[in-house]
Amino acid sequence: MISFVGAGPGDVDLITIKGRRLLEKADMVIYAGSLVSERHLEFCKEGCQFYNSAKMTLEEVIEKMEDAYRKGLQVVRLHTGDPTIYGAIREQMDLLERKGIDFQAISGVSSFTAACSAINREFTLPEVSQTVILTRIEGRTGVPEEEDLEKLAAHRASMALFLSIKEIDRVVEKLKRGYGREDVPVAVVYKATWEDEKIIMGTLKDIRHKVEKEGITKMAQILVGDFIDGDYERSKLYDPQFSHEYRSGNR
Repeated sequence: MISFVGAGPGDVDLITIKGRRLLEKADMVIYAGSLVSERHLEFCKEGCQFYNSAKMTLEEVIEKMEDAYRKGLQVVRLHTGDPTIYGAIREQMDLLERKGIDFQAISGVSSFTAACSAINREFTLPEVSQTVILTRIEGRTGVPEEEDLEKLAAHRASMALFLSIKEIDRVVEKLKRGYGREDVPVAVVYKATWEDEKIIMGTLKDIRHKVEKEGITKMAQILVGDFIDGDYERSKLYDPQFSHEYRSGNR
């Protein structure tokens, strides 16, 4: 069996119990070495084979998986965060399926939720935003025209941007045009949950200069929206006047 496992955002304890158990039983681990902490490998059994996919092509990864599978070995493909978001796993799974190789995907803690937790916020607040947009700015990998960052920002929802910090100049300009203002709160979280995590708070007006001053060009989440700072309504869920299935309101 091939198991695609989300390693979480950085902290090795943020992998799921299921993911950790699969690592402990694995005969081979192919891990995203540029993003996944190698401390995860310390939980593997003696004799486990390790391959850093940062140095491999898709074809080389599949070749290792297939060879191990044909020998009856247990393989973990260890991805950062949650592999179903910008994990490039679909192309791997499609090739495995064509070869008749069994696989499964195990979700993990994503960097976008880890970043929001790092700043002690909640993406969805009553009368502020009930929608979270996960996206990226176009780069060497394009995005569909209708998903242009400016168009998405026009919804004024809470946003989490992956793989975009290197283009902070363009990000800010597109967000300003989309939101229609420059005082929108922004949080940049570098290496969320890692030991060298760094948080930069600002607005669309000043965040670019703050990021450039810190020299951050990779491994950072950009969180945008009024959920970061501002007023919001109290939740109905715990309102003493609100009735639901498990409690009667007092009004």
